[in-house]
Amino acid sequence: MSTSTPKTILFNGMQVFCLQEYEVKFIEKEIPGYVKNGIELHENDTVFDVGANIGLFTLWVYQQCNKNVNVFAFEPVPAVFEVLQRNAQEFDPKKLKVFPCGLSQECKTVNFAYHPNVTAMSHAYPNNLKELQNEVKQTFLSGFKVGPWSIRWISWLPLVLQSFLVDKLLEKWFQIEQITCQMRTVSDIIKENNVKRIDLLKLDVEKSELDVLLGIENSDWKKIKQVVAEVHNFDGRLEKIVALLKSQGLSEIILDQQLVFKGSELFVLYARRQNSQQKSF
Repeated sequence: MSTSTPKTILFNGMQVFCLQEYEVKFIEKEIPGYVKNGIELHENDTVFDVGANIGLFTLWVYQQCNKNVNVFAFEPVPAVFEVLQRNAQEFDPKKLKVFPCGLSQECKTVNFAYHPNVTAMSHAYPNNLKELQNEVKQTFLSGFKVGPWSIRWISWLPLVLQSFLVDKLLEKWFQIEQITCQMRTVSDIIKENNVKRIDLLKLDVEKSELDVLLGIENSDWKKIKQVVAEVHNFDGRLEKIVALLKSQGLSEIILDQQLVFKGSELFVLYARRQNSQQKSF
């Protein structure tokens, strides 16, 4: 990687390598939302960060656990993985283990739609691009009403003009490079690295959530204590994921949805084995 790779400073003061600073600022606001609704982090935990991108969640976990945590971070897009690897090496390569692959139902190579201008939306479902664009567009249009005051003025414009502005933005964001990425399974990683437990399995994999979970062998499920996943509910995926988690003992499940995503099919799912005092799904 070029030594000219840019850096940016996060809210917590950490300085990290990145591809686009504007994307970092957007992603880091979402990170604390993964650890709530009963999900906990502790020192000495083992965390799987699936869909790690450049490692913002990985580094946040590292800091939250006072640098005493083992994180396995997975990113299949080569250009993004290089930045993830550089960030891990900068902070603690022994505790922050990075893998140049995604996780799925089986070991294979897949065609990926890589969006270089908004890397976090890259995905293994290139045939669903139009659907994804419409989902993001509706999120933006809703967000103008509930977002910060700096953008609420856009909601005062005629809807046709709002739509035009968003279309122009998405035209830039959704530039595509077709690439091939390597996939492995959670159970392969467990065996290869002699992982005894996974205290938190975090998934942000742009519609591949069920694929990742189906790559866990029955004998390995008991090692997983908590799961947090961004879930795109298409083809009944949410119901299937909830049923799978419950069948494997992760029976305390809570669904949440950011205000900006209300009315959409995008949810965050929190699942754990411990008894919970909160209302479950």
